[in-house]
Amino acid sequence: MPLFHRLAAYAALCVALCLPTPHAAAQTRVQAGPGAWSANQVWANDTTHRGALNGYYYWPATPPLLNNGRALVLVLHGCGQTAGGDVTNGSGDAGYNWKAVADTYGAVILTPNATGNLYGAHCWDWAATNRSRSYGHTAVLLDLVNRFLSNPQYAIDPKQVYVTGLSSGGAKAMVMGCTAPEVFAGLGLSAAPPPGVTTGHISLVPAGYSATTAANACSAMAGSAAGAFATQITGVVWGTSDYTVAQAYGPLDAAAMRQVYGGAWTQAGAVSVPGSGSDVRYLDSNGKVRTSQVTVTGLAHAWPAGSGGQNANYVNATRVNYPAFVMDFWFDHNLRVAQGPGPEPEPGPVTPPPTFTCTTSTTSNYTHVQAGRAYVSGGYARANGSNQTVGLYNVFLTSTLAQTAAGYYVVGSCL
Repeated sequence: MPLFHRLAAYAALCVALCLPTPHAAAQTRVQAGPGAWSANQVWANDTTHRGALNGYYYWPATPPLLNNGRALVLVLHGCGQTAGGDVTNGSGDAGYNWKAVADTYGAVILTPNATGNLYGAHCWDWAATNRSRSYGHTAVLLDLVNRFLSNPQYAIDPKQVYVTGLSSGGAKAMVMGCTAPEVFAGLGLSAAPPPGVTTGHISLVPAGYSATTAANACSAMAGSAAGAFATQITGVVWGTSDYTVAQAYGPLDAAAMRQVYGGAWTQAGAVSVPGSGSDVRYLDSNGKVRTSQVTVTGLAHAWPAGSGGQNANYVNATRVNYPAFVMDFWFDHNLRVAQGPGPEPEPGPVTPPPTFTCTTSTTSNYTHVQAGRAYVSGGYARANGSNQTVGLYNVFLTSTLAQTAAGYYVVGSCL
């Protein structure tokens, strides 16, 4: 969502929540949080790997921007990292750089520590062959998410639950999204080996392993919940200087999820991302963006935190701000939340509808935006009113928009 639209939505929500209006009874006031990371919490026992799941959460003081409910983001650290030392970075709020994004979107952030000492470096059990919802880290993480979903004080919207992580945390995020697709509306995978790969194949894709292999493994994990893949989206990110996790796993992860989602796909052109990044998106047969692939030039094996994050222990603060990028991606393209107009106005006198004549405009996407027929989101022009994707925002691509009502445009000509 462009900054202008986001600020407008934020202001509108503040009015809706803070001022008495004719619709006040239909709105639920969302409780403000402390706007600070919590003290260390202990949530649940892990009977598989032993020990109690503990970690931190961030509950913002700002209101949510979408659907009058807060988003919930589960953030999983990588091997050799900890939640308090690297994701939140203690009292400094640097770490993975989630605080500023949480404040912007009014989102709750969960950052647990991996229980046990898997693979000798406190990793998540991403390579476990048991993919049951009741086994190991999957069980305790789903329990953690449910604790926040079921507690009304946090006002979590179940349609806005996301999971992301680095390395073993990214791989586990993919496992979580595949195992419980009805829980997670969006994934954010950073340097993530896909399911079915062993710990011996982290830096090299094994012979015979493909996106189809990963897709089959993912689909099998979902079981009867596989129908929820129809409304899930995935973003992946990796660095061109990552020699720890094979760079080929990045596009392979995205390709695997597209196979899981099914249907035909259209690849959009690469769009520059601030911080030496390049994003390639794929649209499904309905014109909806479902996957994002961000390549970061010069990024080694590290979480891309961007300016404001720490710059040590597999966290990089000199390039792409992935928390800001992936939150924008999730919010703009969430398929589970209706992002249309607000509540219906109070009933009034019935008047005949005004006569409107459809008009068609064919010009560059740049001109469409400048003329107010479209707006920019993530490097793409999208039609005002219908929110349909027009194409890349530049002066070279030409498209046709039809104005079918006041302020409402669709791709194509008048009927």
